[in-house]
Amino acid sequence: MAGVSRVVAAGVALLVVFAIVLPIVQAQAPAPAPTSDGTSIDQGIAYVLMLVALALTYLIHAADLSHSF
Repeated sequence: MAGVSRVVAAGVALLVVFAIVLPIVQAQAPAPAPTSDGTSIDQGIAYVLMLVALALTYLIHAADLSHSF
């Protein structure tokens, strides 16, 4: 029976902690609005993909030239 009372006491302590912590967490100010609309992120991704395509094209053509001799 002593084990059950410890489990119940731990459960009650956990509920008390959640009852104190959750209202504090919810009382935070809302997050600020994003500073970009996503187009700059899309453009950055496009530039990276173009550079990857350029590097792959260079590597593929360089490999073709080394085997043609």
